[in-house]
Order: sequence, then C-alpha cells, then structure tokens
Amino acid sequence: MTTSVAHRALRTERPTAVVAVLACAGITVALMQTLIVPIVGQLPALLHATPIDASWVLTATLLTGAVATPVAGRLGDMYGKRRVLLASLSLMVLGSVVCGLSQELVPMVVGRALQGGAVGVIPLGISIMRDVLPAERLGSAMAVMSSSLGVGGALGLPGAALVADSMDWHMLFWISAGLGVLLAGLVAVIVAESPVRTGGRFDGVGALGLAVGCAASCFP
Repeated sequence: MTTSVAHRALRTERPTAVVAVLACAGITVALMQTLIVPIVGQLPALLHATPIDASWVLTATLLTGAVATPVAGRLGDMYGKRRVLLASLSLMVLGSVVCGLSQELVPMVVGRALQGGAVGVIPLGISIMRDVLPAERLGSAMAVMSSSLGVGGALGLPGAALVADSMDWHMLFWISAGLGVLLAGLVAVIVAESPVRTGGRFDGVGALGLAVGCAASCFP
C-alpha cells in the first residue's frame, strides 16, 4: 500500500474515538501545569526548602514545556507523531512517579521537569488530527484539541485541591501517573500512526539553545 492510499484509508477509521482520546490526553497533560497550585504555599515545609528554591517546582514544568512543544512537533514530523506522543505521555508518567516518591526538593524538581516535557502532546494531537480526520471533522476537532490546554488548567485547580484536602499530597502524582498509563494505552489501541513524514534533520544545537535561553530568562 502506498503512502497516499494508506493516508486515505486512515482517514476513515474511528474519527470520534480518535478525537476523544487525543483531547483527553491534552487535558491530562494540561492538568500538570496547575497540579500543585493548591499546595504551593506548603511546598517549602513539605520539601524542606526555602520559598525561593521551592518555586522551581512550578518553574521547571513551565520551562520544559516551552522547550518540549517545538521539539516534540519536529520529532513527530520526522519519526512519527503517534510514536512521539506516546513517548511524551511516558515522560509524564515517569515524572509523576518520581514526584510521587519524592520527599526532597531536587527529585521533585526533576519529576516536575519530566511532567512538563509532555506538553508536546497537544500540538502532536493537532497534527495527528490534521493527518487522519475527514476534512469535514477537522475544524471542530482541532478546536476541541486546542481548548484542552485551558480546560485542563481549569479542571486542575479544583480537582487538585479536592485531592490535596482529602488525601496525602503525593496522591496528586500517583493519580496523574495512572491517568498517563490509561491514556497511553488508549492512544496505542485507538490512534493509528500517521503515514505523513517530513525530511531533514533535527537541530540539536537549536534545541539546546532554546533550552538555555529559556532557563536564562529565569535568572536576573
């Protein structure tokens, strides 16, 4: 089967399920941005750190998210969007597990940085939709996926507050790890790989420069 024939065949498969799974993945990844907001005032005591150092628990996620978004998109174009999306969800799960086991600042920052690396799920989801959905479904599906960032952020605040008030704060991360595993399984079963690829090479130096520039912006 040629690429063009495969592409046409792919467009006929379960569009509603694909949109639902990708949108849920986007919402879950967006939850990571506000996951710890309800306990941010307690972080210095919980992690035995100063307030300034504890602020890196928030900053690390934002930094890696800023870098991961363009990097994941480029890698997806080159090596397969579904493959990179699954790798991004795996980063979220790994980061959640690290945070769930953490009692100190450094491992918590590392785990939160890994969680931020999953933000590329949202642009990857949009790209997959563009490749595999029928034209008449594309506009509404992309709107749903684009809105997942705001929806996830909004749901994260009350949801995380409820968990933090009724359970140990580590449960915030074990729940997010479970959601990541569930969504990775759904993506693997429901979302087919797009046959669309682009050539070229990955600009590792540019990615490193972006990471250094973003990190430098956090220091006076």
